[in-house]
Amino acid sequence: MHRSFRVPVLAVLLLAAGAAAAGEADVIDAKVRRAEDGTYDFDVTMRSDDRGWGYFGDAFEVLTVDGKLLGRRVLLHPHENEQPFTRDLYGVAIPLGVERVVIRARHKPKGYGGKTVTVPLPR
Repeated sequence: MHRSFRVPVLAVLLLAAGAAAAGEADVIDAKVRRAEDGTYDFDVTMRSDDRGWGYFGDAFEVLTVDGKLLGRRVLLHPHENEQPFTRDLYGVAIPLGVERVVIRARHKPKGYGGKTVTVPLPR
């Protein structure tokens, strides 16, 4: 292959690989704070393939690393013109001994399966 084609071809392949790894709804960032009452507040940034009311990122969940549901935020409308977007979930009670949580996003109608984020809990 001619040298001048190597860089553009490699760039296209890397972009395609990144796109293939993404789901219909991905968590791309999450920030967590411990509230005064001992619960936790989350700011979750998602990117989803929103195409209208029947096809959008419609929720995110906070889970223990072994999959126990701790909290869920349902999203009531698509965010076609706001990508990525950040939403919050306040007052999540987390059992003693849990040191980190997994945050995942859900897509209507595709469900779960996108990128997740694992975050340590501040004490």
